[in-house]
Amino acid sequence: MKLGSALMFPLLAAGLLVGCGNNNEAPKQAASEPQPAAEAAAPQGYLDKIRERDRLIVGVFSDKPPFGFVNEKGEYVGFDTDIAKRFAKDLLGDEKKVEFVVVEPASRIPFLQSDKVDLILANMTVTPERAEAVDFTNPNLRVAVQAIVAEDSAVRRLDDLADKTTIVTTGTTADIWLTQNRPDWKLLKFEKNSESLQALANGRGDAYAQDNLVLFSWAKQNPGYRVLEDKLGDEAPIAPAVKKGNIELRNWVDEELAKLGEEQFLLKLYDQYVRPELADDTDPDSVIVEGGKWQE
Repeated sequence: MKLGSALMFPLLAAGLLVGCGNNNEAPKQAASEPQPAAEAAAPQGYLDKIRERDRLIVGVFSDKPPFGFVNEKGEYVGFDTDIAKRFAKDLLGDEKKVEFVVVEPASRIPFLQSDKVDLILANMTVTPERAEAVDFTNPNLRVAVQAIVAEDSAVRRLDDLADKTTIVTTGTTADIWLTQNRPDWKLLKFEKNSESLQALANGRGDAYAQDNLVLFSWAKQNPGYRVLEDKLGDEAPIAPAVKKGNIELRNWVDEELAKLGEEQFLLKLYDQYVRPELADDTDPDSVIVEGGKWQE
């Protein structure tokens, strides 16, 4: 497949700009015996809570290579998952001090809001609607949504799917975009990426719409499919996410991503997990963006 021209190249976070602020809460004082300001206990920051727990809890995918999946040894691996391990190492001194919580696209925001996880590292595309519900850090990739069909399908363009069945995974950018922009289309929805791909393989739908890097990876492992050139909406950044208002953790992640970009750790993960899924003629010079800024 000649996918070099269709690919939305990853945006590696090198030298990201870091904001400032924290989300420390003021210490509670008994109403009957208020403490003098000089003697009040110092408030505990969110990073201190993680250190006290001695465990970083991260929401990840288990079935979405190259971002997050379980290998043949039963280990959580992938571009996002390995970043989470490095976060745990730098924050707690040991990459094994990370607890992975498996999320599905639709559960990522609720898991943050209900404090089931500290952080989401699960291929989450930044959108204005999501940014109202969570706080995104600086991005580490960028992606576009496309659709995949069988090689012998008569479908050539996105509009050819108007009278057909398109498979989507609930809560993904593809699901949201098609629901809003193609409300008359027939969508077949599944909770898991693996279920959606299996439905496509079983012929239950005519196409599967998803982030293009996921489609490229699956098509390379499963010959007989092709990715349509049309894109659903504009390319967009992918970024880790924290609970709304958790500025302290967000800023720490920004600083960490900047450091990992400078030491080329992110590029190493890109080479390990993402590059093998792309077309051989992909220009490596187009991968790194100076300053790590999102560019239209």
